[in-house]
Amino acid sequence: MKIEVVQTTTRDGDTPYNLKCILEAIAQCAPDTDIVLFPESHLTGFLTQEDVGMLSEDINGEAVQTVLEAARRHNVAVVLGLYENANGTFYNTTLFIAPEGILLTYRKTHLWVPEHGIVVPGDRFATVQWRGVRIGLLICYDSEFPETARALAALDAQVVLITDGLAEPEDNVHRVSVMARAMENQIFAVVSNRVGKGPDGCVFIGNSLGVDPFGRTLFEAGRGESRHTVTLDLSLIGKARAFHDYRANQRIALPGERVEHANGLRELIIG
Repeated sequence: MKIEVVQTTTRDGDTPYNLKCILEAIAQCAPDTDIVLFPESHLTGFLTQEDVGMLSEDINGEAVQTVLEAARRHNVAVVLGLYENANGTFYNTTLFIAPEGILLTYRKTHLWVPEHGIVVPGDRFATVQWRGVRIGLLICYDSEFPETARALAALDAQVVLITDGLAEPEDNVHRVSVMARAMENQIFAVVSNRVGKGPDGCVFIGNSLGVDPFGRTLFEAGRGESRHTVTLDLSLIGKARAFHDYRANQRIALPGERVEHANGLRELIIG
């Protein structure tokens, strides 16, 4: 599976500008690219209590449908975040938008401190099989909790894609946490982080990365705008588990209700 990671700036609250840049980035994908991955909430940017009601997006709305049309036109899946308006309830959401449609909707389950009061946390983890690979999604702060990636591994994820918005001074936090999540679940993890300054003066650090099932770094970006291509050798999952399989040796089960859907979607509902 070939993934293009777009490490870029985002204009908070400026969906038309962000959408224009997203469509340009999709059009630049190589013909054999499977997935293009963007940073956290890249469609809308981060919103506030004052503007979330006006600027958040319905996932069935025009902006997301425009991305879906581009995914179909270029035969590529797009992993894209936004602040979602679900009938007046707001979430920090990442979508897996394939040419076939929106196959996966993940609402951030672990909210960073400033998000409380703006969005509410999601209540489930999910994976979907696409082009023969089972994929799960996480968002930024989620990756700092071992249970999140473990929940996706319990749903048989082979690849976890993470939309990120990590800023100074926590420069090394997600490098460490994502390497641990990949290694301890013996899966691939790929991150796209934002760069540049936010409106409050914070500095997003970039440093997007990919990690293999042994916890080894496949690539790591710098602090500026960049684009990286990573090709995942899925056979490494079996090789990592051949000596010892962490999932087989776990003794503490995760809580939650597992649900299997007819379309191949798997969910772990946590409440």
